[in-house]
Amino acid sequence: MTFCALTSTTANGNEWAARPGCVITADGSYAARLALDGESWYPERWTLDGPEPYAVPLPGNQPEEPGTEVQPMADGRVLIHRVVGGRHLFSLLYPTGPRTGELRLGTVECPDEETRVWLLPPAPTGCRAFALAVGRDSTAVWLVAGGRFGPECLAQVPGRCSGGVWLDRADRMLALDRTPVGGPTKTVVVDLARGGEVSPLLQIADGSQDRLLLADPDSGLLLIRSDAPSPGQDRLGWGVLGSTLPVRFPECLRLDHPATPFAIQPGQALMPESCAVALRVDGAAGSWVGVWRPAEGRVHQLAAPEGWLAGAGLWTRGGVLRLPYASGPVRCGVARVEAPGGAVGPPANEADERPLAEPKERTGQTAQAQAQPERARHAEPTAARPVPLQQAPLWKRVEVAPEAVPLVWLRGTQPVLGVRVKRRELGRREATPLTPDTAVAVAR
Repeated sequence: MTFCALTSTTANGNEWAARPGCVITADGSYAARLALDGESWYPERWTLDGPEPYAVPLPGNQPEEPGTEVQPMADGRVLIHRVVGGRHLFSLLYPTGPRTGELRLGTVECPDEETRVWLLPPAPTGCRAFALAVGRDSTAVWLVAGGRFGPECLAQVPGRCSGGVWLDRADRMLALDRTPVGGPTKTVVVDLARGGEVSPLLQIADGSQDRLLLADPDSGLLLIRSDAPSPGQDRLGWGVLGSTLPVRFPECLRLDHPATPFAIQPGQALMPESCAVALRVDGAAGSWVGVWRPAEGRVHQLAAPEGWLAGAGLWTRGGVLRLPYASGPVRCGVARVEAPGGAVGPPANEADERPLAEPKERTGQTAQAQAQPERARHAEPTAARPVPLQQAPLWKRVEVAPEAVPLVWLRGTQPVLGVRVKRRELGRREATPLTPDTAVAVAR
């Protein structure tokens, strides 16, 4: 789960940084949104893991302000972020019969009036929640729910940060789009288990604006927005964490309308090319859904259900896209759309690949995507070469033998180098993917 395109700024200082119509937990069990009853706003929780979805209103003693953030937790409670007199208040809401219970967690105070605070996407574990506090020259990462003593500042990152994508399933590795003073935007990784240690992740060209939009921990698939292939014009691209191949910018993702990815099909370990990606496409007539796979050369554009909470949705492992909607008599509904597509194979050899490095193994790739009927197909995927991001078991005996491999290719410079370890388990020696506990050596 991740952000999607709905950008606005409210008068009370609570900035909506590209948020969907509702927020869904990482496991898809609950959702939460700010609903409207006449002229009054109130939080609403959706339960999605049962036979039929249903909504539970969680109104407080007074209506909420427009722009108030809500986020569901894995236990069914809903985190709410209010702004009162320049202070940011966080509470957990839960149903208690006819009324709404509220557990106050604490306050984040910002002495600088220019500081903006908003919630990060739901954490993978679902038991904690995090927020960004963006100041003039630095950004703080706060743990606002799930801590022992209320809100706690976990990291200070130089520069103004935006976005927020989780790279693991342990609430540890957080990718942020950092804009230093006078410099271009680049994606960095913040290790929340090591005091906010910052390391570079995405650097396509020296002066390009590079942002990470989505990541899938199972396959390592990354969805990127950058102006590297067309200076001054943002384009969608994709890459694989830990791969030696450069970031690619397929021509089919250059649509006539703005498109923002909001969900990646999970469970496709070692097969990033076969992952289905859901896109929100915005036009004058409204928003609809696009479905794309790296292995294909086209985007399937589908009508969204009436009342779709635009930008919200999630994939099942079997390739079914679940889209929440609320329209007319249906107060809480979930539409299920099977992923269309054709044969799954190696990705097409795109003309726009950045950076312009020449890896040794790039020859021989040909386009495999052809037009197929608009219905779901189950094709046998080919063996994928990239190494996915996964968490290595810490209790096993590991024999380390560093081997330098490029993580991200830099235009006109040497690649950034990481460390891939090899381990011996039960008499076998095999490559191990990069993990949050693996040391990374950076060279420029």
